[in-house]
Amino acid sequence: MYTDIVALREFYQTSLGQVARRLIRRRLREVWPNGNGLTIAGIGYASPYLRPYRDEADRVFALMPAALGVSYWPTEGPGLVALTDETELPLADLSVDRVLLIHGLEGTEQLRPMLREIWRVLAGGGRLLAVVPNRRGLWARAEWTPFGHGYPYSVSQLKQVLRDTLFVPERTAHALFIPPLRSRFALAWAPAWEQIGVRWFKALAGVTMIEASKQLFAGVSRRATTRETRRLILPVPGGAAQARRHQPDA
Repeated sequence: MYTDIVALREFYQTSLGQVARRLIRRRLREVWPNGNGLTIAGIGYASPYLRPYRDEADRVFALMPAALGVSYWPTEGPGLVALTDETELPLADLSVDRVLLIHGLEGTEQLRPMLREIWRVLAGGGRLLAVVPNRRGLWARAEWTPFGHGYPYSVSQLKQVLRDTLFVPERTAHALFIPPLRSRFALAWAPAWEQIGVRWFKALAGVTMIEASKQLFAGVSRRATTRETRRLILPVPGGAAQARRHQPDA
């Protein structure tokens, strides 16, 4: 079950939420240093992490699942958020270069269909960055934060989920080594906690981040449904007629 959008928004307005956003965003920028010339989509509650890319990417927007709710973003200018069904993204095939999935994977009841949809809309060289609560971390037990709700993952579990939905895990990052405390003293030491944790205690991170690429040459079962077949077969030269000749026999 998703955390309510109101609870998410209120968390990121607290001192603890602002520190969490800053630490995760810093690690995100290490994985994706810039967004020049890219189309970047955030799925779940990604808007707190998309702002740095707005001045770089060709297009940046956020999609929030209907079960989560929607919050207007950005506060200035035209809205860049849409409320959507996570299993029916309002995007064309191969239309997105990067997908940031945060506050989404651990809360969905449609895990496989959602990841298949993300696979569908990603371009051939596209990348997915999934950010989830770490099963072994303290934040997964902190119910006063959004990371303490839903289903947390270990690194091996998250990699297997991605492989099962036709993604190839490429690299792993970790963030949120600071204990999930509201103490000003603890928050002041957040940078030091991160440096120590990244070096020595990766298994205890608050969140796990895995970047995955789209597996382009996946086989399709002869028993796949028409809809699944249409989504998994890549466009080929020659248009629709040529594509039909590449579909498996009924």
